[in-house]
Amino acid sequence: MQQQKFLIGIVGKLSGGAGIDFSKVASILLTLLGFYIMSAVFGLIQGFTMTSVAQKLTYKLRNDIAAKLNKLPMKYFDKKTNGEVLSIITNDIDTLSQNLNQSITQIITSICTLIGIIIMMLSISFVMTIISFVIFPISVIIVKTIVGRSQKYFKRQQEYLGHVNGQVEEIYGGHTIVKAFNGEEAAIKEFKKANKELYTSGWKSQFLSGLMHPLLMFIGNLGYVAVSVVGGYLAVQGTITVGNIQSFIQYNKRFTQPIEQIAQVSAMLQAMVAAAERIFEFLEEEEEVKESDNNIDTSKLKGNVEFKNVHFGYDEDRIIINDFSSKIKEGQKIAIVGPTGAGKTTMVKLLMRFYDVNSGEILVDGHNIKDFKRGDLRKMFGMVLQDTWLFGGTVKENIKYGNPDASDSEVIEAAKAAHVNHFIKTLPKGYNSVLNEESSNVSAGQKQLLTIARVILANPKILILDEATSSIDTRTELQIQSAMDNLMKGRTSFIIAHRLSTIKNADLILVMNHGDIVEQGTHEELLEKNGFYADLYNSQFDAEEAS
Repeated sequence: MQQQKFLIGIVGKLSGGAGIDFSKVASILLTLLGFYIMSAVFGLIQGFTMTSVAQKLTYKLRNDIAAKLNKLPMKYFDKKTNGEVLSIITNDIDTLSQNLNQSITQIITSICTLIGIIIMMLSISFVMTIISFVIFPISVIIVKTIVGRSQKYFKRQQEYLGHVNGQVEEIYGGHTIVKAFNGEEAAIKEFKKANKELYTSGWKSQFLSGLMHPLLMFIGNLGYVAVSVVGGYLAVQGTITVGNIQSFIQYNKRFTQPIEQIAQVSAMLQAMVAAAERIFEFLEEEEEVKESDNNIDTSKLKGNVEFKNVHFGYDEDRIIINDFSSKIKEGQKIAIVGPTGAGKTTMVKLLMRFYDVNSGEILVDGHNIKDFKRGDLRKMFGMVLQDTWLFGGTVKENIKYGNPDASDSEVIEAAKAAHVNHFIKTLPKGYNSVLNEESSNVSAGQKQLLTIARVILANPKILILDEATSSIDTRTELQIQSAMDNLMKGRTSFIIAHRLSTIKNADLILVMNHGDIVEQGTHEELLEKNGFYADLYNSQFDAEEAS
C-alpha cells in the first residue's frame, strides 16, 4: 500500500506540471532524431563518394596499365612471366580497390570521431585531456614501429602472389607437356616451394599487423586508469564534479576507439600500399624510345631494305649481331639460314623494331626505321611465325585481324590462297565458327594456315616468314609454297628456314653464324663455294637420306 501511494504521488506530481518538462524532453528527442537522420544521410553520401572514388581510380589505373603494356619494350617481357604481369592487373588492382573503399572510409570516420571527442573532453577538463593525450605519441610510436617491420612482408606477399600466379599459368598452359613427361611431381614440388614463401610472408605480415590492436588496447587501458586516478584527486579537491568525471571517462574510452579502429584496418592499409607500390613501379617502367613525329608516306615506298653496320645484343654486354651489313632490293626473296642461335629471328625483330639496334642503321627505301612511327612501319610488314596465335573470336575475325575493312569475298579468296577454305567449310558455322588458341578441333597445321590467310589478306609490302610451314604436312606444304610464291611476287620477302630445300629459288641467301653473315649468294653460288652453307646443306641432305 505504501508503494502504491508513493507511485500515485509521483504520477500526481508529474501530471501537475511541477516535475518533468515533457516539451523539453520532446525537443531533445527530436534533436537527437535529427542528428541520427543527418548521420544516416552523411553515411550514405560517404559510402557513395568513396565507392565512386575507388572505382574511378581503379578504372583509370586499369586503363593506364593497358596503355603502358603497349609502350613497354620487348626486353621487359623477356624478364617477366605472364602471370607476374597479370597479377598486377588483377590481384594488385583488386586489392587496391577493395581496401581503398573500406579502409579510407574507416579512417575518415575515425578521424572525425576523434576530433569531436577531443572537443568534448577539453570542454570538461583541460588537465585530464592532457593526461589522455600522453597515450597518443606512445600509440604513434607503436604503429610506426610495427608498420616499419611488417610493410616489407606485405610487399613480398604481393610479389610472391605474382610468382605463384605465373607458375600456375605456365604449368597449366603447358599441361599436356607436363603430363607427357611425368612432370606432375616436379611441378607440385616447385609450386609448394613458391606457395610456402607466399605463406611465410603472408603469416609474418598479418601477425605483425595484428599486434597493433592488443597493444593499443593495453595503452588505452593505462590511459583510462590514469584519468580515473587524476579525476578522483580533482574531485576531492573540489575542482570537478563526479558527474563530469563519469562523462570524461566515457569520452576517454571513446578516445582510444578510433585509434584502435585505425589499427584494425592497418593490415588492409598495408596490403593496399604494397599493391599500390607494385602498380606504380610498373607504371614507371622504362618505355620504348619515343616515336618520331615524322609522317612518312608508306604507300609510296617500294620495299628496299638495307642493314648498315648493325650491332645488337639483348644484353648490352653480350653482342650477338656483329657489324651486319646487307642490301636487299625491292621484290627480292631473301632467305636467312644458319644454325640455331645464329641470330636469324633476331634480324627480323630488329627490322620491325621489336628491339632497337645498339649501333648502326636499318633503312627502308633510304629512311631509317627510327624515323617511322612504329604503327606505320609495322603496317608495311606481314609476319607468319612458327608459333601461331589465334584469339577468341570467329574464323572470319581472325583472318581479318590485319585488315578489318576487308569484305567477305576477300576473306574467302585469302582462305582459298592459303588452302584453308575447305577446312573452314567443314566447321559447324563455317567462317562464323568461334575459335581460340585452345580449340581442340583445330590442328597446329590448320592454325598455321589461318595465320597465313591473315597475312595474305593484309596484303603487305614486305613479308617475313619464320618457319611458316613448320607445322604443315609435306603435301600441304607444296600447295602453300605455290600460294606463297604467288604472294611474294613483287614483294620483298624474308624467309627464315631450317629446311634448306625450301629456299633453293631464293634471290639471295644470307648465311649467318654467331651473329655475322659469313656467306651470301644464290643456292648454286653457295654450293660452288663449298663453304659453310654447303656443309649445312649436305649434312641436312645426308640426314634426310638416312631417314
